[in-house]
Amino acid sequence: MRNLLKNIGVLFALLLTTSTLLFSNTDTTSVPNIKNINSRFIVHGKESIDPRTENKIDEIGDELFVKTGINLYIYASINLTSKEFSDTKSKIEFIKSFEHNLTKKLDNPFTLLALSFNEQYINILSSDNLNSSYNKDNILDGYIIPILASHDKNSLESKLSLAILNGYSELADELAKSKGTELKSTLKGNGRTFAKYWKIFMYLTILGGLIFYFYGLWQSKENR
Repeated sequence: MRNLLKNIGVLFALLLTTSTLLFSNTDTTSVPNIKNINSRFIVHGKESIDPRTENKIDEIGDELFVKTGINLYIYASINLTSKEFSDTKSKIEFIKSFEHNLTKKLDNPFTLLALSFNEQYINILSSDNLNSSYNKDNILDGYIIPILASHDKNSLESKLSLAILNGYSELADELAKSKGTELKSTLKGNGRTFAKYWKIFMYLTILGGLIFYFYGLWQSKENR
C-alpha cells in the first residue's frame, strides 16, 4: 500500500513538473516584457491570457495561415454571459445562438477554439470543409480539459493560458497535418507528454480508490 501511494505521489509530481515546463516553454520563443499585443487570432479574451501565451499563439497562427490558408481563432472568457438560465435547454439554445453569431463574423476557412471557464463551456467550431481535419475529442479531453479541471495553486489566468496554448498548438498541428505540411512553431512533444502523464495519474488514482474501498470492506469483515 505504501509503495502504491509513493508511486502515485511521484506521478503527480511529474504531472505538475511537466505542466510547469510546458508553460515556461513559451519563454524561449517570446520577447521579454511583451505589452499591448494585438493578436488577430484572439477574437475575445486577450485580458485573460498571459502576454507570452498570446505572442506564441500569434507565432503558431501566422505559420499555420501562411502554410495552409486556415485561420485558427480563439474565444476565451471567464463568464460567457451574466444571464442566469432557468434550465439546461435555455442554456443550450443560448450557446447555439452565441456560436452562430460568432462564427459568421470569422474569415473562411476557419477553426475556432471557444471556451468559458465559469459556464464550463468549451467547443471547437470550423468551416464545413475543415470538420474532418482534426480529432475534437482528442484535443479537448487530452490537451485542454485536464488543465482546466486541475485543482492547484495556479491562478485562473495561468490555467486558462496553459490550456489554451496547449490545445491551440495541438489543433494547429492536426490542421497542418491534414493539409500535408508540418509546423515548426508548435509545442509538439511537451503537450503530448502532459496528456500521457495525466492519463496515467488518473488511472492510478482510480485504482488507488478501488484498493482503499476493498481494503476497507475487508477490514470491516475482519473486525466483525
